[in-house]
Amino acid sequence: MKNIVSVSPHITSPVTTRRIMLDVLIALAPALIASVILFGFRALLVTLVCVAFAVLGEWGFEKICRRPSTAGDLSAAVTGVILAFNLPVGIPLWQAAFGALVATVVVKQLFGGIGQNFANPAATARVIMLVAFAGPMTDFTSKVGGIVGSNVDAMSSATVLSRMSAGGALPKLTDLLLGNQTGCIGETCVVALVLGGIYLMARGVITWHAPAAFIGTVFVFTLLLGGQPVYQICSGGLMLGAFFMATDYTTTPPTTSGRFLFGLGCGLLTVLIRTWGNYAEGVSFSILLMNILTPYITKWTIHKPVGGVKA
Repeated sequence: MKNIVSVSPHITSPVTTRRIMLDVLIALAPALIASVILFGFRALLVTLVCVAFAVLGEWGFEKICRRPSTAGDLSAAVTGVILAFNLPVGIPLWQAAFGALVATVVVKQLFGGIGQNFANPAATARVIMLVAFAGPMTDFTSKVGGIVGSNVDAMSSATVLSRMSAGGALPKLTDLLLGNQTGCIGETCVVALVLGGIYLMARGVITWHAPAAFIGTVFVFTLLLGGQPVYQICSGGLMLGAFFMATDYTTTPPTTSGRFLFGLGCGLLTVLIRTWGNYAEGVSFSILLMNILTPYITKWTIHKPVGGVKA
């Protein structure tokens, strides 16, 4: 028998990266099904394109750099799905592919691969795409009935957040919960996203601290500012960001208090951007800004070992 000596801690666990990412994909499935029902099969096509180019981009970069392939751990697939959920259903497919390559190659692999990136790949790719493709990224449709090459029935309209900023008429709350609103592919059906978040918490993949702090902060500060807090938390990418982006292991603090502070900061920045910014949405920007602060939050909240001294 071969003995392997390594440094502590010595922990045996059935939990692997692949298993965690599989749980995330399962949690995203209800929102994906809802997106196909709400937007048509082109929502599935955009998602498949993002996943395919995210996985191929990661595999190809690691092949070129002669690194061990991590494409099989499903992390690139998760990034592809989350990015697709942040895109309008009518986005040109080549732009979706570009965003997926930015997320996995530029944001993730150039910094060393999984566990080394300083910012959330999907959030960063979305922000870059907003700058590069401002028109298509803000051209939302409330219904698309076909795929590329077929007759497409679509109706373009302003998002709920845009209508709130302009003082326009708002949909019924039940429409928001069930996804009958304009927005990105995977952010409209609140019920599906909450179900996915509950599944992840039940499986122990994420904790409640960051999502609760994120959603709660947006609710409270919107209420204090005289806004409509229920519509704010049920609109835009808040639920998607709170459960699936603000809980990323690599780019958020590992401590309990750190996760709470991270969610609080995301919520506060989201309200500030939505209230006084030129852009009606603020979730991706807030997560990206808080990602930059993650090392500092971790340092402030990490527990010092008994008898330990300041480094």
